Amino acid sequence: MTISLKINGKAVSTDKDPETPLLWFIRDEVNLVGTKFGCGIAQCGACTVHVDGVPIRSCITAIEDIDGSDVTTIEGLASGDKLHALQKAWVELDVPQCGYCQAGQLMSAAALLAENPRPTDEDIDVAMNGNLCRCGTYPRIRAAIHKAAKEG
Repeated sequence: MTISLKINGKAVSTDKDPETPLLWFIRDEVNLVGTKFGCGIAQCGACTVHVDGVPIRSCITAIEDIDGSDVTTIEGLASGDKLHALQKAWVELDVPQCGYCQAGQLMSAAALLAENPRPTDEDIDVAMNGNLCRCGTYPRIRAAIHKAAKEG
């Protein structure tokens, strides 16, 4: 069975095991390593990517389940050399500490702003719930989302 996807706008096909998790396909076959493995059970959010514009946990999503879909990873969030407003805010507010969870945080935040360009604190808390940060940078994450929403 051949599975075809678009990843960050580029057509990709594979004959790999259809049950291969999207996370491992992205990292091992497409060589995009920004998306991280965190828990493997969809609880931490480190592996968040967008499938057809919707944030999903790539560690539990089989590639067969998204055949024909458009996938965006953290590497595809920017437009060429132009950073996404969230990426700019992340840098300006020095959001990451260790940085491990930040790709998933950014992808969840980008989905939030695509759906709700002016989120409240409560909107942010709901949308970002389930994206864990062991360093506890939640206040900076929230501030960066507000900054991106204002400047975006």
